[in-house]
Amino acid sequence: MSDANKSVSIWDAESWRIYKRLLGYTWRYWAVGLVSLFGMLADGAGQAIFTNLLKLITDDLFAKKDPYLIFWMPIWIISIFFVRSVGTFVSNYGISYMGRHVVQAIQQDVFDAYLRLPAAFFGAEPSGQQISRITYTSEQVAAAATDSIKTVVTDGFTVIAMLAVMLYNSVYLTSALLVMVPAIALIAAMVSRRYRRISRRIQGSMGSVTGTVEESVGAHREVRVYGGQAHESNRFSEVTRRTRGLNLKIAATNATSSSTIQLVAASALAALVFLGTRPRVLNEMSPGVFLAVLTAMGMMLPALRRLANVQANVQRGLSAAEDLFEIIDLPPEPDDGTLLLGRTRGELSMQGIRLVYPRSEVEALRGVDLHCAPGTVTALVGRSGSGKSSLVSLLPRFYAPSSGRIMLDGENYESYTLASLRRQIAWVGQSVVLFDDTVANNIAYGELAGASEADIVAAAEAANAMEFIARMPQGIHTQVGQSGNMLSGGQRQRIAIARAILKNAPILVLDEATSALDTESERLIQQALQRLMKDRTTLVIAHRLSTIEGADQIAVMDQGRIVERGTHAELLALGGHYAALHRMQFHDHAAEQAGD
Repeated sequence: MSDANKSVSIWDAESWRIYKRLLGYTWRYWAVGLVSLFGMLADGAGQAIFTNLLKLITDDLFAKKDPYLIFWMPIWIISIFFVRSVGTFVSNYGISYMGRHVVQAIQQDVFDAYLRLPAAFFGAEPSGQQISRITYTSEQVAAAATDSIKTVVTDGFTVIAMLAVMLYNSVYLTSALLVMVPAIALIAAMVSRRYRRISRRIQGSMGSVTGTVEESVGAHREVRVYGGQAHESNRFSEVTRRTRGLNLKIAATNATSSSTIQLVAASALAALVFLGTRPRVLNEMSPGVFLAVLTAMGMMLPALRRLANVQANVQRGLSAAEDLFEIIDLPPEPDDGTLLLGRTRGELSMQGIRLVYPRSEVEALRGVDLHCAPGTVTALVGRSGSGKSSLVSLLPRFYAPSSGRIMLDGENYESYTLASLRRQIAWVGQSVVLFDDTVANNIAYGELAGASEADIVAAAEAANAMEFIARMPQGIHTQVGQSGNMLSGGQRQRIAIARAILKNAPILVLDEATSALDTESERLIQQALQRLMKDRTTLVIAHRLSTIEGADQIAVMDQGRIVERGTHAELLALGGHYAALHRMQFHDHAAEQAGD
């Protein structure tokens, strides 16, 4: 029993820590919050004053027909409700203002955290879960950070004000509250932990919903071609069914809490009526006093119910904040380098490189040794899964070698700062990444954004991209759509090559850079790349061996190792893996030509 109590107390301490941190976002807008607070207090005070006036209205206005009250009471009522309406507007708008700013600030912090997290993070978690944090989870924190505060302040003050009205008019009748307050406090404590537990599961289920939609929409062609509509529909139905079930559990808990509180409140009202109808009390108490106390309790009950139910918003918000803060607090990708690299000569040396990806037990690289002289072209060839992409992904330090070291200009490349190291590398991958922006902004992306229009056009011409860009409605200022979906695969790849040309980095990585090009475009691009590769250290991952015959060295990889190394002629003469691959492609090409 003591252990259980201990765990609850620790849990409560953790909840308070998260909530205080969440309120730190709200505190940035303390001035707006202070104005909103005055609005809440004006609303609650107006309600209490009006309730207290009921005694005068009943006993003096109607019973005694006091001419003073007959004249002034309508004016007082209008004034009270005018103040309440202003207070309501100020508090509601102020809280909404704070809430939207808090959501934006947390969304920005989570997004910025994504930008600095290591590559291993994105491979370990579904992208749907990452998107859900920005679109759904961050919205939940507003309820805990602002809306719940409004409920606590407004309804808390209402309860206190109504209690003051009741005590002012009759301490005796106020004793009926002894039936209600402890019971409501017990109910709120019981449902709090259930809200938190279910809310945490809802965060995960929303990530599953987002991920399922993202996959199905992204693969809409495959879904249609392979007749997967029924499968995807059933998969989505199963995910949303789980989410629906969790939300219904929240609704059931909320409904049970509300109905129980309503029953307790009815008991308190019954106790009030019972106490007020005792013969001695009936003879001594005026109808106005009883009406004021009864109305005050009636107004107190909805406020108490909302205070009890605010647990749902708070616990949902705390669960969301806990998930978001975990991401914000994750350590960024390591950058222990202290040396600033101006422009490297491009001498690369990989010594005994081994790589095991996080949450994997299989070595992707097993003792790779490779030296790339400055200004030379090194081609990496081999079957899929042989470790080519893993090897080049180490260059920008997307991953760190599990053992071994990479030397750049005779210095361990981990000694350089991450930013200065990555400025030395231009990258063109087989999966081209374009952004929903103009052609010009996709070529001059990131740190290249200051490039002149003439330089952008020159880079596009060198990549043979102006051929189709010139036909676009607004030339280089034409929008390319999300992920460049308004362009063909070959066009997207040529824009990516233009981006690499514009960067003019001393190290160039080409990962199947011409795989999406037709024969004519590939020939023109190869000419552009030959000019680009001059005086640059280039690593080329190539599937078509005909594109790398002129490389200074070719490294053949198999199962994470370099099994052969040499020039095209040397490897053919060796008659090993490379010769077999070349022979296979030569026969395939000959067969294609015969078919044509």
